[in-house]
Amino acid sequence: MKILLINPKFPPSYWSFPEQIKFSDAKTLLPPLGLLTVAALLPQDWGIRLVDLAAQPKSDLDWDWPDLVMISGMLIQRNELLDLVREAKNRGKTVVVGGPYSTSVPDEPLAAGCDFLVRGEAENTISLLLESLEGGQAGGVIENPEKPDLTRSPVPRFDLLNLRNYTTLGIQTSRGCPFDCEFCDIINLYGSKPRYKTSTQVVNELETIYKLGWRDGVFICDDNFIGSKKHAKALLKDMNTWMKANSSPFSFFTQASINLGQDLELIDLMTEPNFSTVFIGLESPDEDVLAIANKFQNIRNPLLESVKNINRNGITVLGSFIIGFDGEKPGAGKRIASFMDATNIPIAMFNKLQATPNTKLWDRLKSEGRLRENVGSGDSLGGDLNFVPLRSEFEIQREFMYLWDHVYDPSNFLKRTYNYYLTMRPTRKAMAKQQGLVIPLGQSQERPPLRRVVFDLNKLIRLSWRQGVVSKARFQYWKQFFGILRKNPSRFIQYLTTCAMGEDMYEIRRKFLAEIDLRENKFSQ
Repeated sequence: MKILLINPKFPPSYWSFPEQIKFSDAKTLLPPLGLLTVAALLPQDWGIRLVDLAAQPKSDLDWDWPDLVMISGMLIQRNELLDLVREAKNRGKTVVVGGPYSTSVPDEPLAAGCDFLVRGEAENTISLLLESLEGGQAGGVIENPEKPDLTRSPVPRFDLLNLRNYTTLGIQTSRGCPFDCEFCDIINLYGSKPRYKTSTQVVNELETIYKLGWRDGVFICDDNFIGSKKHAKALLKDMNTWMKANSSPFSFFTQASINLGQDLELIDLMTEPNFSTVFIGLESPDEDVLAIANKFQNIRNPLLESVKNINRNGITVLGSFIIGFDGEKPGAGKRIASFMDATNIPIAMFNKLQATPNTKLWDRLKSEGRLRENVGSGDSLGGDLNFVPLRSEFEIQREFMYLWDHVYDPSNFLKRTYNYYLTMRPTRKAMAKQQGLVIPLGQSQERPPLRRVVFDLNKLIRLSWRQGVVSKARFQYWKQFFGILRKNPSRFIQYLTTCAMGEDMYEIRRKFLAEIDLRENKFSQ
């Protein structure tokens, strides 16, 4: 049996980082970890090929080769995924569709013509699919309501990748989240009780990508890496042992909840094996809004203090905010911007609230008759609201535009980034040197992700041309460039890497400002 695995192309989004990728030799940010896991669960004597359309042209699809086409994707990949299903069927192929989108919205891929639709997680559904294929079934819906035991999850087939296409590789150590945010679909997809891989499994995955030659960033794409602090702390100690034994070849980036900021021991355990960045859903500085959204963990743990604790102790916070919640009062955009200025978080994702299928928010808005006909594109960045808000949509749009305009004004962005890394403690290596100690070769040195962004002189020149010559904030760029070298030199590389990430934020801002007149006309009619 010959299997063609296809990852649909992503539309432009916050997570695409196309400008930053131009500073590297890669084509896209991350490979499709779900499909790599599926590949590891299929019979290994089958022929298996992966085409990642986020990194490869569509012409790489050899439709004549496979006996079976398997496509997976998220809601934001919806249109491309459905087009691929139709094209594969037009070419006479048997098509299997799985992943988060098809699990949440099965009717659309089925209507597009897929033969088998797989709902749920691969570890306990692929065997059911194989049974159906071996039994001669022509199609159907494959699902297993049980959540699989991740201790039985195999090492993903990283060998199917062209590693040069990616700036970061992904692994997963757990699924599920103990929190119950109204707008989030994680609980419906993966459950509220986190499930874990063993430390041995995680180390085996690190060993696999290490042997393949990877020496860069690794995104641990858990729903909440600290869903169980006890498990996270035990895992981190084992990761640290492996990292030290292998000369710290990776830097890690993950997703976590804000309670990380109230556990200094856990922060320290994360920086030891080289965690440099954490993505946190901050959502709103307004406690009444957080309460309506069931985001009570952001009320129990003071946001401002927690973010500053994470910063001071050596980890960069990438934040996420949402505008358009019920109960939100006018001026939400300015309050979020003020929070950004107070914490000096360099980069945050700003979203317009989207009701995702099968979330508690979706169910509530449906019962209230406020859902619009479309499921939504999954694009919380540029898409329209897919529900009727309780306050003026025009006002929400204006505040959303204000956020992008103010926060990613080049001067404001550079100021926050500079202050953020000035207040971050030096790296372990620098602190040891200050104390007259020497960290042996192989010990953690807290290197930033995407190191090749600024280690190459040509790319440093590119960044300095854009922000130090062309930009209106060019004098500020050079003042801060030498300021960080003088005042916190061990964070210089991390500082410049974040400056490079700002190029994507500038591009999104330029796009929004170019569209603002058109949108204002639309909402005012």
